Amino acid sequence: MDSPIGIFDSGLGGLTVFREIAKALPQENLVYVGDTARVPYGVKSAETITRYSKEICDFLLGLHVKAIVVACNTASALALSHLDSHYPVPLLGVLEPGAQAAVLATKTQSIGVIGTEGTIRSQSYALAIQKRMPKASVVSRACPLFVPLVEEGWVRHEVTQAVTEIYLRDFCKSNLDTLILGCTHYPLLKEAIQGVLGKQVTLVDSAFETAKALHQLLETQDLFTQNKGPGSQRFFTTDSPEKFNKHASLFLGHDKAQAEFTNLGIE
Repeated sequence: MDSPIGIFDSGLGGLTVFREIAKALPQENLVYVGDTARVPYGVKSAETITRYSKEICDFLLGLHVKAIVVACNTASALALSHLDSHYPVPLLGVLEPGAQAAVLATKTQSIGVIGTEGTIRSQSYALAIQKRMPKASVVSRACPLFVPLVEEGWVRHEVTQAVTEIYLRDFCKSNLDTLILGCTHYPLLKEAIQGVLGKQVTLVDSAFETAKALHQLLETQDLFTQNKGPGSQRFFTTDSPEKFNKHASLFLGHDKAQAEFTNLGIE
């Protein structure tokens, strides 16, 4: 089935998910929507996030996508359950694949989660983990400064190192052996986070796990493309395409993104 796969996020962070999907499924046609005009989602209400997510899904359905990946942790936590029954195509969030991977990785049943305020406040990762592993101890921490630090390009900056040490200080005192990177920006900070926690802690990259889960979903539902060559890639933004393109390379590892503006059909 040669229809594209839709992927959306509140901004640029979901491009880490896009990148992993492009690597795992290079022949698939992909469409990305970054709602950069209304970022961040992490501080907004569940009702607002659900409304925004529906507007983006409606836009993607207009492009005849065969599946939708909710590449935003906050939207996965707060909106996905409302979207699932609303659309005729399969939807996949980043939360469940991350939780599943953490449960499989932990040996101490002590798991940490870091994310935006909205994701952490929802306790969705903790609930998903404890559904699979009832005796698991889950410690969650919001790390709101990580997103602007990444978007500033300060991935290896001394300020980022200091902030990482402050945020993860309590984790270092526990018997934590697994940490979920519960925001799509955070994979870019793996080196700093691993350096603070030590190599004995397994970092779960939800972007990577979501790409694996999408591969399984397409296989199960017989939705793989028949394309033999590389798939197409389109990028949409609800704000400035120039600004999107400038920062996209940080997440994609290349500067080939040429975003198109969309108002999502909203008058």
